[in-house]
Formats: sequence, structure tokens, C-alpha cells
Amino acid sequence: MKKDSKSGCSINLGLEVFGDRWTLLIIRDIMLGDKRHFREILKSDEKISTNILSNRLNMLEQKGIIVKQNDESHKQKYIYSLTQKGINLLPVITSIAEWSLKYEAVDEVSAQHTKYLVDGGRELIDSFSLELEKKHLR
Repeated sequence: MKKDSKSGCSINLGLEVFGDRWTLLIIRDIMLGDKRHFREILKSDEKISTNILSNRLNMLEQKGIIVKQNDESHKQKYIYSLTQKGINLLPVITSIAEWSLKYEAVDEVSAQHTKYLVDGGRELIDSFSLELEKKHLR
């Protein structure tokens, strides 16, 4: 068990990383929304504040889920990319979306995206993961 963890329970350890409202939404935006810059993520519908976004991006970087690199096209910007560890969250994101589709009032566009991913099964998830690897792992 890690020294700073409340317990070694696998669910607890996951919740210590993803157990707030914002973390999975940030990963969603980078993964599914192709938002790679701070300002792009900031403009998401959920209206995250700048200090929380900075905090979560730093935490995700420390956990090895994303990497921050200088944007060569703009000296004052960074590009956020998923690591393999981050890309491996695609089935988790898909499962949460599938659960919401079943039990919550999901908007039509999101429902279509979720149905597409779910109906495509493991083959589509694997294919999309490969696309993410090409885009993010350089």
C-alpha cells in the first residue's frame, strides 16, 4: 500500500485519482474531444475554473496519465497528451458513458457517440486506442 493512501483497496486507489467531478471530464476532453490546450479544456460545457483545471492537470501529469509539452507553434502554450496509462482509460470512460446512457437523461449527441462506441465493442475500442496512440504517443 502507498504511504499516502487511505487503503490498498483497488477501488479506493482509483477513486483517489478519479474521485472528483473534474478529472474524468478533463480526460474525456483530451481523449474524445481532442482538446489539447488549457484554454480548449477550459471552454468545456461544465465550466471548470482555471485553478481547478490547473490543479487537476498537474495531478494527472504527476500520476503519469498525461504529459505536458511545449507547443512549438506558440511559445506560451502547452500541449497536453495522453500517455499509454491515460489511453488505457478508454474502456473506463466508455463503461461510465454506457451506464449513464442506461440510467440517466443523456443528450442526443452524447447518446449517439456512446451507442457508437458501445455497439462497436472491444474491436472498436482497440481500434480507437491505436488511433489515440498515434496521436498522443510521439
